[in-house]
Amino acid sequence: MQAQRYQRGSLTIMKRKSQPDAWVFRYYAEEGGRRTYKKKIVGTVIEFPKRKDAEKAVMQLRVDVNEGAAFAPMNLEQLAAHYQRVELPQKAYSTAEGYKSYLALHIVPKWGKHSLSAIKSVEVENWLRNFKKVNGQPASPGTKTKIRNLMSAMFSHAIRYGWASTNPITAVRTSAKRVRTPDILSPEEFQALLLELSQRERVMVMLDGSTGLRRGELIALRWRDIDFELMQANVTHSVWHNVEGDTKTEASRKPVPLHPLVIVELNQWKLATLYHSDDDYLFPSIAKNGSQPMQPDMILKRHIRPALERLGIKKRIGWHSFRHGLATMLRQKGVDLKTAQELLRHANSRITQDIYMQAVSEEKRVAQDLVFRGLLRGGSTQHPSAPSETV
Repeated sequence: MQAQRYQRGSLTIMKRKSQPDAWVFRYYAEEGGRRTYKKKIVGTVIEFPKRKDAEKAVMQLRVDVNEGAAFAPMNLEQLAAHYQRVELPQKAYSTAEGYKSYLALHIVPKWGKHSLSAIKSVEVENWLRNFKKVNGQPASPGTKTKIRNLMSAMFSHAIRYGWASTNPITAVRTSAKRVRTPDILSPEEFQALLLELSQRERVMVMLDGSTGLRRGELIALRWRDIDFELMQANVTHSVWHNVEGDTKTEASRKPVPLHPLVIVELNQWKLATLYHSDDDYLFPSIAKNGSQPMQPDMILKRHIRPALERLGIKKRIGWHSFRHGLATMLRQKGVDLKTAQELLRHANSRITQDIYMQAVSEEKRVAQDLVFRGLLRGGSTQHPSAPSETV
């Protein structure tokens, strides 16, 4: 039997009297051994005023129509549509949504019409070097690296299906080095913040600061996930934009130990909150009657950052600051790399090592400052006191 050829179909405007004109996609389908003519409405001209907008919407339809055919993507846009359909459903919701955004806003507009063989390493590297966000602001090294890695994953996908023989993105150089070292709280500042917060926010900060949970993992916790007897939290889900899904990586789905002081605070919070059954979120939205967790950014804006301001702490603190702070403290306390990786639930040790190196750089700056102050004082130096323990 002859292999079915890839078909592009046709996209035309259908005139309608009582409704807005609509874009229609026409194609052929095999049904019962016969070739049948089909058509499908893509959307109205109000939804897609320009042909190029309708063409973008029909990309996934073309992949669906050619499923099982001798399909080979003619350009990166078609590869992106196939990659989204096959690969993204297997990823965590937040990761999949982030990838969709990178594809729609940056990769497909720039490279979509290029054939796979026409995409060259140097051209992609030069594009990323001068890459800017939609608002015109220079993109961070981390964003550039994520786009580069996504493009590389797409070409690996193409190689698996036999649509490409090489991956030009492997030779593309980017750096994920941070533009600035993230602000973290010192042990003294962390303790002062806890005293300044009300019960709910204090429990959230204590829990996050002592476990390094990602913010989506933190707000996804339900009471059934807290094992008071074993003193651990079972991390099984993550919430992003009110959608509950899998954790970021398989390594993330590991229990995290809970400090005895955190267990005490959690017990007290469970007695105080209106939502304390096994299926209830630890930190539910009162406005949503507990059906959704709280918005973590709202907690930062209304409670945590104002508390820091009252304390005179002028640092840019976000939820990830507590995770980064834990990693830094682990390094300062001499915790070995493997143990730190397990506690932070990183997929590989390279990520932990990068954070450790940042902590080492900060220690070097402190040491240099100490010595230089001593030189200015005529050679007398004074060792800084050891940081007090934090929860």
